[in-house]
Amino acid sequence: MNIVWDVGNVLIRWEPRLVYAEDFGSDAEIDTFLEKIDFAAWNLEQDRGRTWDEAVALKVAEFPQHEALISKFHANWQEAVPGAIEGSVAILESLRRGGRPLYAITNFSAEKWQQSCARFPFLTSFRHAMVSAHEGLIKPDPAIFNRFLQRTSLKAADCLFIDDSAANIATAKGMGFDTIRFESAGHLKRALADRGIAV
Repeated sequence: MNIVWDVGNVLIRWEPRLVYAEDFGSDAEIDTFLEKIDFAAWNLEQDRGRTWDEAVALKVAEFPQHEALISKFHANWQEAVPGAIEGSVAILESLRRGGRPLYAITNFSAEKWQQSCARFPFLTSFRHAMVSAHEGLIKPDPAIFNRFLQRTSLKAADCLFIDDSAANIATAKGMGFDTIRFESAGHLKRALADRGIAV
């Protein structure tokens, strides 16, 4: 079985609020700001391939009063990734040492992926990592899964896909992948064991 990993909140932590921890008094205030600037949709376009410089310029033009905060997210992006999920990385490394074929399909901007690979070398250990920004496609679009299968010459039935997103899991499952929705490293280890995959 080929193991196909998501990255954010499966192998590395992703919490955008952390960038603004010193700028607001509470998580609720941060959430209000992020909703006001439509952060989720804005960030997704970088995952689709837009550069961060272009993204900042567009959002500052829309909200000039928040120029400093908007620019800060790009400049301090690594603060939104406070570290690896060590239990998951231990599983990844165990599978790699055991010779298990490891792949990734991740929604990630090209610039931040390059930075993250330098910071987290285990992200370079995949046989192939399909990064959304490199493809102009984002999960849960079935097209990115189809491109992954075409590029790797794998069959969905021979792949186990791990992701924390219910929408991504639903797409993969509907295409014939075996799937595990990530909850914790402990849960993942048990789910793998249920499939006869020891780590």
